[in-house]
Amino acid sequence: MSNPLLIFWEQLFHRREPVGPVPAEAHIGSSAQASATIFLVMRRMRTPLITLIVIFSVSVVGLTLIPGVDPEGQVARLSLFESFYFMSYTATTIGFGELPWPFTAEQRLWVTFSIYLSVVGWAYAIGSLLTLLQDRSFRQALALQRFTRKVARLRQPFLLLAGYGRAGELLAKDFDALGQQLVVVDRSPDRVDALELGSYRGDIPGLVADAANPHHLAAAGLDHPFCAGVLALTHDDETNLAVTMTAALLRPDLPVISRTVSAAIADRMHAFGTPVVVNPFDRFGEHLRLALNAPASYQLLTWLEAGPGAELPDRGRPPTDGRWVVCGYGRFGREVTGDLRAAGLEVTIIEPAERDGPEPGVIVGDASDPDVLVRADLPGAVGLIAGTDNDTTNLSLVATARRVNPSLFLAARQNRPTSAALFEAMSLDALLVPTEVVAHEVYAQLSTPMLWRFIQEMPALGDPWAADLIGRLRDNCGHALPALWKVKLDRAQAPALVDWLPADQVRLGALLRSPEDRERRLRVVPLLLLRDGDAVLTPADDTVLAGDDELLFAGRVGERRGLESTLVVDSSATYVLFDQHLPSSWVWRRLSRKVPTPGAHEDRSGAPSRPR
Repeated sequence: MSNPLLIFWEQLFHRREPVGPVPAEAHIGSSAQASATIFLVMRRMRTPLITLIVIFSVSVVGLTLIPGVDPEGQVARLSLFESFYFMSYTATTIGFGELPWPFTAEQRLWVTFSIYLSVVGWAYAIGSLLTLLQDRSFRQALALQRFTRKVARLRQPFLLLAGYGRAGELLAKDFDALGQQLVVVDRSPDRVDALELGSYRGDIPGLVADAANPHHLAAAGLDHPFCAGVLALTHDDETNLAVTMTAALLRPDLPVISRTVSAAIADRMHAFGTPVVVNPFDRFGEHLRLALNAPASYQLLTWLEAGPGAELPDRGRPPTDGRWVVCGYGRFGREVTGDLRAAGLEVTIIEPAERDGPEPGVIVGDASDPDVLVRADLPGAVGLIAGTDNDTTNLSLVATARRVNPSLFLAARQNRPTSAALFEAMSLDALLVPTEVVAHEVYAQLSTPMLWRFIQEMPALGDPWAADLIGRLRDNCGHALPALWKVKLDRAQAPALVDWLPADQVRLGALLRSPEDRERRLRVVPLLLLRDGDAVLTPADDTVLAGDDELLFAGRVGERRGLESTLVVDSSATYVLFDQHLPSSWVWRRLSRKVPTPGAHEDRSGAPSRPR
């Protein structure tokens, strides 16, 4: 039975089995079920509506059958229409008072009976309606209908975010600032309510549902033509795996970024397409190794991943020689221990319970026990990592270790956002917040893909190069990370340069002159040049630019406008590149017949030369 009208009458007049308890989470068979709210209303309001119809019909028919007396004293009866009209304004408490003629006692008695009967019917119907409005399944059906309607109306690329925890919240704020549309699915009603109460510029649709269910992802817009990617960032690895599998099978063309803390789950995710898997524990170990071997590179990495406006972090100097103590040998402890040992460091592990048989270097016991700390020989260690899954335990470990050995390099793992103030008060040398690690990495990959390419290739250039770049960024842009933007040298983004690029007449140093005074260099730092898939980090000023080159710059907003003027305005490009003044208007250029002469005032290095 596919006809909606037939379905309506079927549900209205044919009684079904009573509806059982409504689960906490609405079931979504498909996105088309979001339009079935009217059927739910009809099913719940069927009996009250039938009751009202019966009362109204009996009242009208009875008033029509009871005889009255017209002004001439003759017996007369109201027509069905007159009775219907009278009962309509009487039963609805409007009471016009318009009568064909005065009623008889019999008619007044029947009207009195009809009035009280209609009051009972209206009270029953209104009470049923209020009960329906408070029904959880009805509210979920309305929310689902409103959600699917919002998603269906989206006409800009959006990211489907599964999981609105701390990482999802950070990403939502960052992407909202960039104007990137999101659609959120989370099984917690409190988190979706927090999303609706958030102070975002745009309207972010949110659905309370299990993201592991493919039907829920379909309702959230997985099959929408404007869906640009999927982010699986829940706290459940199995759910993230299910989201990755669903996206890979149903929309293999979409990029997928998934979070996990399990190496086995990561391998299963990689079996479906090419998702980007973020393991915060593994990333912390890699960052710790980078901090040990190249502190300037680690400082630059954390600064770039923090996003525009972030203050330049201090350059830490963790000890590169000596023995480390790792408390907690779960997934995080194993990742960090493996990275420390790969760096050639000795590691002592404190684990409350023995796992998988005895292992060298593992002390079984409570790390807060003084006897265990004596066995771990904290005074002879150079660093301690409190990596259990309990924030209170980690804080007490740090406090005890600092009392025993004040010179220890202290690192800890923060599990809950509510503990942030406590860990900040401890003034740790290194802090792992898994949600923030995930948020920073996802933001770096999606907001500016060239930045992610830069971050991946940056460690290979060494620590002196990173220290020099930090100095250049600080001198040109200050201690707050400036805006990062990408430019592609094509006719769409650089129309003023495309005619000069094939002749190898544009050098990077010349491009970075001010369009107001070419003797002044713009305070812009080129970070990356991408050409035919090959990347050049911090390209030199004498680099010859070619068509379709992609450049990643860092600089302040005012300096960016100057560079954009050179890329777009012909007269600015001619002045900056060749030190020649041309009229801004095309008409005046045609009348003056001025043609720029390339290379007249430019040396081979791209530095400005004074005209003779």
